[in-house]
Amino acid sequence: MNSGKISIVDLEVFYRVGVPDAERAQPQRLLLTLEMESDFSAAVKSDSIADTIDYFAVTQRLLKFGEGREWKLIEKLAANIADTVLAEFKPLTVSVEVKKFIIPEARHVSVSIARER
Repeated sequence: MNSGKISIVDLEVFYRVGVPDAERAQPQRLLLTLEMESDFSAAVKSDSIADTIDYFAVTQRLLKFGEGREWKLIEKLAANIADTVLAEFKPLTVSVEVKKFIIPEARHVSVSIARER
């Protein structure tokens, strides 16, 4: 097995998230970081996108992930993203970090979650 990791770092998305209704009224800027572990053996041999995780497809999925949805907690959001990526893109493992910019005195607040097949 030729195991490796694909990282998408600080993908900017706009989702409705927050405990108070007022906070969820408008989408807010979040940064998503994903790490997806996969077996690269077939991709190394074939040099074909069909044999690996298409990170462009993952980013496009995540950019639209918040449409028509909202979450109170970024913990729930991170879990939903991890479960979706695992189901749709089939990495061996996925870790998701969601960064939120709600506390002015802090650079960001983040939650991380990991899932595996």
